[in-house]
Amino acid sequence: MKSKYKIAAAVIGSFVLGLGAAGLLHAQAKPPAYALAEIAVKDEDGYKKDFLPEAQRIIKEGGGIYLAGGFNKTTALSGTPPANRVVLIRYENMDALKKWWDGGGRDIQEKVGSKYADFRVFAIDGIEQK
Repeated sequence: MKSKYKIAAAVIGSFVLGLGAAGLLHAQAKPPAYALAEIAVKDEDGYKKDFLPEAQRIIKEGGGIYLAGGFNKTTALSGTPPANRVVLIRYENMDALKKWWDGGGRDIQEKVGSKYADFRVFAIDGIEQK
């Protein structure tokens, strides 16, 4: 009879330990982060030829995933009309987004992109979905 109690205690203990570990892992997960870029492109040919391929490579290598946007694909619902190019890019978390920005995103924009466009780039913290 004692062995039945030991087995039951072991099963219950394993279950409780598993729930605790799952809760801890869930609490440590960081929500995604988003880069929103509003780009007033002045020279579309130069932008597409000299800037865009390298910028897209850096975004992909940094873990960025394009979610929305492009040329003239944004509609103003209120306020000032948007620039002629707006893009929304998702990153695993804010640390990954900042790593991309510091690891080449800023440089390619300032050194090459600024020849063809004016940029406003925002980093947005995602919200943990429950």
